Amino acid sequence: MFHPFRSITAVALAASLLAGHASAALDPEVEASVQSVYPALVRIHVVSEQGGGGRMQKGRASGSGTIISSDGHILTNHHVAGRATRITVRLADRQEIRATLIGTDALSDLSVLKIDKKDLRNPESPLPVAKFGDSAALRVGDVVLAMGSPAGLSQSVTKGIVANTEMISPGGSMRLDGESVGEIVRWIGHDAVIFPGNSGGPLVNLKGEIVGVNEVGIGSLGGAIPSNLAQKIANELISTGKVRRSWIGLEVQPLLKVSAAKAGVLVSGVLSGSPADKIGIKAGDLITRVNWTDIQASRAPEDMPLFNRLLLESPIGSEITLDGERDGKPTTWKPTTVEREPAQPREKELLSWGITARDLADLEAKELLRTDNNAVVVQSLRPGAAAATAKPVISSNDLILAVNGKPTPNLAALIAVSQEITNGKTEPVPVLVSYEQDGRSLLTVVKIGPEPDADKPGIAKKAWIGIDTQVISTELAEALGMKGSKGVRVTRVHPGTQAEKSGLKVGDLLLKLDGTVIPASRPEESDLFSTLIRQYKIGTEVTLAVRRDKEILDVKVTLESGHQGIADLASNECKTLEFNSRDIGQEDRVAKKLPDDFKGVLITAVTPAGWAALGGLSAGDFLISIDGKPVSSIDALKAILADLEKNTRTPVPMFVRRGITTRYIELEPTW
Repeated sequence: MFHPFRSITAVALAASLLAGHASAALDPEVEASVQSVYPALVRIHVVSEQGGGGRMQKGRASGSGTIISSDGHILTNHHVAGRATRITVRLADRQEIRATLIGTDALSDLSVLKIDKKDLRNPESPLPVAKFGDSAALRVGDVVLAMGSPAGLSQSVTKGIVANTEMISPGGSMRLDGESVGEIVRWIGHDAVIFPGNSGGPLVNLKGEIVGVNEVGIGSLGGAIPSNLAQKIANELISTGKVRRSWIGLEVQPLLKVSAAKAGVLVSGVLSGSPADKIGIKAGDLITRVNWTDIQASRAPEDMPLFNRLLLESPIGSEITLDGERDGKPTTWKPTTVEREPAQPREKELLSWGITARDLADLEAKELLRTDNNAVVVQSLRPGAAAATAKPVISSNDLILAVNGKPTPNLAALIAVSQEITNGKTEPVPVLVSYEQDGRSLLTVVKIGPEPDADKPGIAKKAWIGIDTQVISTELAEALGMKGSKGVRVTRVHPGTQAEKSGLKVGDLLLKLDGTVIPASRPEESDLFSTLIRQYKIGTEVTLAVRRDKEILDVKVTLESGHQGIADLASNECKTLEFNSRDIGQEDRVAKKLPDDFKGVLITAVTPAGWAALGGLSAGDFLISIDGKPVSSIDALKAILADLEKNTRTPVPMFVRRGITTRYIELEPTW
C-alpha cells in the first residue's frame, strides 16, 4: 500500500498545526491526532556512563519521550536514559530544562523522567499531557503515527500502518544490561519511518492516544512497546522508582513439533535450588494454567512473553498455582515466588585499581556452579593500571574474593577495604588479592592507591646558543652556489636571546665555529652543531663565521644556559576530569608564537569518552582559566582542581586558546 503522506516536519507542524492554520489538504484525523500528542512530545539529551577500559566512559546521546502526567513525568526508553548522569529535555515550545531520572527498567526497556514545573518559563501554566490508548485493540492495517526527534533534531511525525502486533527480538538478540527485552515484550511492528533518535517517542493512533513506545528499527519496520505494558511499567516506576518481579527458576520453551498438546508451554529446565526445583517441577513437564489463567498452545517464540509475564507479575512471596501434565497425567504445583534480581548489577569505577567492577548476581553464581554470590566481578581493566599489571594478571570477568584476608562479598565491601588501605597514602600500597579465574583459585599482588609521578632526574644545564638550524647538505650547498661548503643554516632565532642581540638572522649560513669548520653536510647530522656548542661552558663568547647573502661576517655570541626541555616541565594528570597537562615551555612559545606575557598550561592528552572530551577540551589547547580563576602554571591548576573536587562544583567553565581563537567550554562531571 502506498502512503504519499510519510513525513510532517517539525517546522510545518509548529507553524501550521499548533498555530491553528493547518493545510486544507491535511487528513482531519491525522491533524487531530497530531494536535493531541505533539505538544507533549519532548526531545531528550543525555550524558551517560558505561564501564569500559577500566573506567566509566562518558557519552552523549539523544532520544525522544512523551509527557504523561500533569506534574511533569516523561516516558522514554531505558536505552535512552537508563544510564544517564545528566538529562536535558526540550519541550515542543522549545523550552530547554533539566530532568531527573525517576526510575528505569532494562527488561522492558522503559524509563520515567521528571521535570520540575518550577523550571518552566511560566510555572503556573499547565503542561501538555498525552493519554494512553488500548494497544490490545490494535489490528494489522490500522493507521499509526510515529513521533520523535530523529538524530536529535526537531520533533517530527511519520505515518504508516500496523504490520505486526506480535513481533519479537530475533533470537532474543536485544539485550540491555544483561536483560533479554524479548522475554516480556512483543513489539507492535509498523512501517511509519523511524530513525535513531526516535527511540522513546510515542506511537499514536488516529484517536490521538499513545498505543506504543518506539524502541527499535528492524529492516523497514519499526518496533514499539505496547502501551498497555508501557503504562503499567511507568506507573510502577513513578510509584516506587523500580519494577519488582517474581521468580521461581523456571525455563520454558514452545511445544515440540511432535507434541499433540492442545494447550500450554514446555518446561525446558529448572534451576537447582530454585522454588520450582524445591516443589519438584522437572524438564519435560507441561504447564497449561497459571493461577487459573489458561495458557494457549505455545507453538512459537512469540508466545513466550505472555507466559513469562504471568509469572513475573505474580505477587512476590506469594504461592502460585501451576496446573499441567507430566507423562500425560494431570499435575498441580504450588511454588512460592521470590524476588527476581537484576540480571546484571550496575558497575562502578575503582580508580585506585584501574578497573570497573560490579556485584555478582545470584543467577550468575548459579551459572558458575558457585554455592554463593559472595564475590565482585571485574567488568573491565585500564591498560597499564594496577590490576592490569599484577602478576599473575587480573582479567575481565575474574571474581575478587578477598583483599589482605578481608572478604569482599560485594562491591561496597571492596570499595570500603580499598579506601581503608589507601587512606592517607601518597604511594601505591601492595595488597594480597584472592581471586577466581575460570574456576581456579588464585593469589596475586596488586599495588593500589595513588600513582606516583614518574621520577624526572635533573638534567645538567648545558650551553645553548639560542637558535635552531638545519644542515647545509651537499645538494643545498651546490644550489646556493657554495659547492663543497659545510655548516648549518639558521631557521629560527629565539626572541630575547643573546643570539638575537648579536644580530643573527634567519637564513644566515654558519660555516665556522671559533675558526674551525662546522663539519655538517648530511641531514642526519642535524644535532652536530648543538653538540659542539654544549661542549663550551655557559657564558663563553664564541665567534661564528657567517655568510649572509654573499658577504662573510664574524659574529660574536655569548652562550647561555639551555632552555628548559619538555621532559623538565611540571605536568599533571587529572584523573577525575580525565585530561593531562603541563607547563608551557620556550619551544611552545616559539612554535605557537605566544606573547611573552601569555600564561596558561598546555593540554597534552584528553581521555576518549571522558568528562574533558565530552565537554570539548582537546589536546593542544592552552588552558587559561578554570571556574574564573587564572591558570598560570601547573601548580596553580592543581590548587584549583583540588578546590573544585572538594566542593564538587559543576558545571566547570574553562577558558581555552585553540589555534588563533579563544573559547569557553563547560565540563559537567558527576564527581
